[in-house]
Amino acid sequence: MAETIDLTGDGGVLKTVIRKPKADAMAPSDSFPLVDVHYEGTLAETGEVFDTTHEDNTIFSFEVGTGSVIKAWDIALKTMKVGEVAKITCKPEYAYGTAGSPPEIPPDSTLVFEVELVNCRPRKGSSISTVSDEKASVTFVQLKRELKKQREMVAKSKEEEKKKREEAKAAAAARIQAKLDAKKNQGKGKAKAK
Repeated sequence: MAETIDLTGDGGVLKTVIRKPKADAMAPSDSFPLVDVHYEGTLAETGEVFDTTHEDNTIFSFEVGTGSVIKAWDIALKTMKVGEVAKITCKPEYAYGTAGSPPEIPPDSTLVFEVELVNCRPRKGSSISTVSDEKASVTFVQLKRELKKQREMVAKSKEEEKKKREEAKAAAAARIQAKLDAKKNQGKGKAKAK
């Protein structure tokens, strides 16, 4: 079984490596602070998935160390390398605390994330000051909710397209059946007399 590492010394952020990275893999740094991750977040108490990038194969990107995500992620991602998959267990004080993030995350929730570090990139420009104030103030929760809205819109669009295809198939089948019925009816009444 894989070793669990206490990243904070108080049991607040625990990391268990599920898949090790290659030895020469890149890690987040001052030069490469932007990270791309796949993840799935579950409530430790119930095991219920509250968010995932796996359903639609999206990538979540953020800058490590800026406070744009929960504390546990800033702490844990600094210890990871590209290609690594880890289980990150976050006590409430390193996640959403006493407030939670309703309705998905109740107050005082311990969270478990399976995180894959997909890539590390340099930021565009030379400093964080080049990022607009609006973008810098966007929180992880806001990004998560926006991603969820986008997924719902895509799912709704796919469902509407499927419905239109089914209606078009039904209409085409009805036209074909009507033509067949018309041909069948044309043949009646032309029977040979004896």
